Amino acid sequence: MTHAVLFDIDGTLLHSAAVDDALYREAVIRVLGDVRLRPTLHDYEAITDTGVLGQILRDNDIPGDPLDEVRSLFVQLLEKHVDAHGPFVEVPGASDFLKRLESSGDHAVAFATGGWRESAMLKLDSAGFVWNGFPLASSNDHHERTGIMAIALSQLGRAFETVTYYGDGPWDRDACLALGWNFVAVGPALGGIESYGDQDVPA
Repeated sequence: MTHAVLFDIDGTLLHSAAVDDALYREAVIRVLGDVRLRPTLHDYEAITDTGVLGQILRDNDIPGDPLDEVRSLFVQLLEKHVDAHGPFVEVPGASDFLKRLESSGDHAVAFATGGWRESAMLKLDSAGFVWNGFPLASSNDHHERTGIMAIALSQLGRAFETVTYYGDGPWDRDACLALGWNFVAVGPALGGIESYGDQDVPA
């Protein structure tokens, strides 16, 4: 295998970004109370679940470490959302594209999400993704996106000729620039692909 291909999850493999953001904010407010939140995710420096929570605590001068409580409630809210509204939906062609990469013989695949591992697993499972054979690095592993991505790559266990990352946010693009990786934009925010159906495997 000579090419590593890594994926963000929310907004990249699944249509889940808006729900994820809303329920994350709800979990934070229900645990921490009427805290000040920055207007958008773009206003935080470390745009991961752990990184944003740390900045919320600093912005509001809140001591202690409520991470486990916020994460647990967030996962519960996601479970209730799936129960009420059905499973999360994949970006068209995403699972088939993963299968093409896996069967190519030249590509190694991993997931690198700014979300927490527990919530990522729940969303992937709800959408019917068969993902257990792929490494998954998350905000459980590091608070910065570049750190998460580097960990995911290291879990593939070797050096590669190319590394390509699929993501939907400007923070994904910026992280790839910092790491020197190839970047493929997914979704409308960056004018990226809307479907994996016609996407060629990276080379």
